[in-house]
Amino acid sequence: MNENGGAQKCKVCMNACSLSEGQTGACGVRTMRNGGISPDNYGYITALALDPIEKKPIKNFHPGSYILSIGSYGCNLRCPFCQNHDISQVHSAEETYARRTTPEKLCEIVRNERDSIGLAYTYNEPLICYEFVRDCAKLIHDIGKYNVLVSNGEASAEVLSEILPYMDAMNIDLKGFRDEIYKAYGGDLGLVMSFIEASSRSCHVEVTSLIVPGMNDSEEDMEAEARWIASIDADIPLHITRYFPQYKMRDRAPTSVPLMKKLAEIASKYLNHVYLGNV
Repeated sequence: MNENGGAQKCKVCMNACSLSEGQTGACGVRTMRNGGISPDNYGYITALALDPIEKKPIKNFHPGSYILSIGSYGCNLRCPFCQNHDISQVHSAEETYARRTTPEKLCEIVRNERDSIGLAYTYNEPLICYEFVRDCAKLIHDIGKYNVLVSNGEASAEVLSEILPYMDAMNIDLKGFRDEIYKAYGGDLGLVMSFIEASSRSCHVEVTSLIVPGMNDSEEDMEAEARWIASIDADIPLHITRYFPQYKMRDRAPTSVPLMKKLAEIASKYLNHVYLGNV
């Protein structure tokens, strides 16, 4: 906070919200209190499930295994097709079925779950409460298990540096390959690209692109995206997934399967691992 008691800028994501005492940022969880910005959803989970790792989706990291997956509430994007909008687009634990836990309790659950290779942070956007991810991830590594992050990649380099030493695998959403697509969702394409590039140098990374008709379904966009991913590493897996009407976007039909296959064919010219999802 400024010396005169003014606003403080949140440094977690592209929103860079300027918050005064008692104000909450666009993510719905980071609030200015007592001169500092902290996450209201620390320790609150809305989901806890043992999932196949392929459901994240992650195909090329311990395939066939299971991982305990947790989610909280809140998000820093406003995607009108969000399949988890009941937790991502709410701003308090009271609006959800969230329950309180601690990193130590979660670590003990993971330790006792013999079928799980570790802990996945997913369902909403985990990094708006990166502190909880970091605190859990440290403990998970201490017991010899893996950490997996599923994120929209809209986090600052400062946040990434806090969690990256403890991450073993990530799936990062790449929602389109034009600035105007990200602006429509309230995001920043450049930030996501930087996040993907930096993460791929440190851990296993896979990328997911949900193909929304009329938004990011052009062959030109897919060619540019796949070429860019390949410039980092042609072995980065790309998941091309099918849109279905959801949340506020129910005005168009599901993505054409022949189009999905065509986009996968284009991406495969540059990438060694291309997968279709929801088909």
